[in-house]
Amino acid sequence: MSVTARRRRLPSLAIVAIALLPAAAQAAPAALDRGDTAWMLTSTALVLLMTLPGLALFYAGMVRAKNVLSVMAQCLAIVALVSVLWVLYGYSLAFDSVGMVPGAVDLHAFIGGLGKVGLVAVGRTALVGSIPETVYAAFQMTFAVITPALIVGAFAERMRFSALLLFVGGWFSLVYLPVAHMVWGGPGAFLADHGVLDFAGGTVVHINAGIAGLVACLMVGRRRGWPQQPMPPHNLGYTVTGAALVWVGWFGFNAGSALAADGIAGMALLVTQIAAATAALAWMGVEWWTHRKPSVLGIASGALAGLVAITPAAGTCGPLGAIVIGGVAGVVCFFASSRLKRRFGYDDALDVFGVHGIGGIVGALLTGVFVDAALGGSGLPAGVSVLDQVGRQALGVIVVLVYGALMSAALLWLVDRIVPLRVGAEAETEGLDLALHDERGYNL
Repeated sequence: MSVTARRRRLPSLAIVAIALLPAAAQAAPAALDRGDTAWMLTSTALVLLMTLPGLALFYAGMVRAKNVLSVMAQCLAIVALVSVLWVLYGYSLAFDSVGMVPGAVDLHAFIGGLGKVGLVAVGRTALVGSIPETVYAAFQMTFAVITPALIVGAFAERMRFSALLLFVGGWFSLVYLPVAHMVWGGPGAFLADHGVLDFAGGTVVHINAGIAGLVACLMVGRRRGWPQQPMPPHNLGYTVTGAALVWVGWFGFNAGSALAADGIAGMALLVTQIAAATAALAWMGVEWWTHRKPSVLGIASGALAGLVAITPAAGTCGPLGAIVIGGVAGVVCFFASSRLKRRFGYDDALDVFGVHGIGGIVGALLTGVFVDAALGGSGLPAGVSVLDQVGRQALGVIVVLVYGALMSAALLWLVDRIVPLRVGAEAETEGLDLALHDERGYNL
């Protein structure tokens, strides 16, 4: 999240106190805080852990044995590609605020400037708040790499590797960067100016990836044999290990978004654990009730649904709000993943839309409810009711869903004109590990 967005949540009393400081004190430059910096270095590593090895293992265990390496390769390649693009122009287009005017609807409301291209202007002594800007740029990079990696699960086992790389490069540039800027770009950014709260990426990461995944699985098409042919996970040990790594890494994802080792980070860490635990129990309970047995995959998926849903609210809700958000997400995401896709016939292979898209929507909307101080939250902006804030949250959800769906569809159509999106029938039957990478995950 942006420093500006975080500062907007300071209590009104603190804002008044700051306004009464002598002008000389207000003009004093920010000083580096070694504690904050150490926490942000740790958080950056934790968020990268979510993708490598967390997400890679989580997805690899859920596919069939003949495709285990393909999803690992996709996650590895996405991390490498997006990291380079982030340095070249991504950070600048997402967070360079030069020329932005609060309340003005111009190009800078939707995309940043070019003042930090190549990170040339980001020196060793430059600060964002109390941490080095280099650390802030690296922290935000880890968000940028995991978001397109999440999409992989929607079209697992059938997309060409070359098509994936072309799509991810375009999607990162034309979808992720504008959405990140609109939400986290500070005063002058479109959704930030409309009061949308997203502490750590409910809209930017999860709804964004979820709707792209839904569009992608529709345009690429169903896996051969789905849904008539059973396609169970080939190694649930990988999946549970990956889910556990993602869960631990999420503390960096959410608590790190405070950009400081402070009380906001502490509460974000607490509610993250509470929501994940509650959602795991909720998913397990409803699955137990409907299918007569609780599955290991269901418990892990429920925990992830809770982590997704609490992400936008982590800096503004309290512990009781986290229980409600986690409980609702666990139940709703269960039905989205088990019933909704069967009802409408889309092959979202690893439930990207069911968990990240639906969970992100649930979390984004409930953020507007549980920010209320009466419900244990940090407090609504002055003059804003719960209903007003939920409306602002809904605006953010709608903008990301519509923009993400349209741009993802256009990019996939364009990529398909360059190289077919889908592997051939023989390659899909043989498995992507051999067909695309000439390797096997297992030597039997």
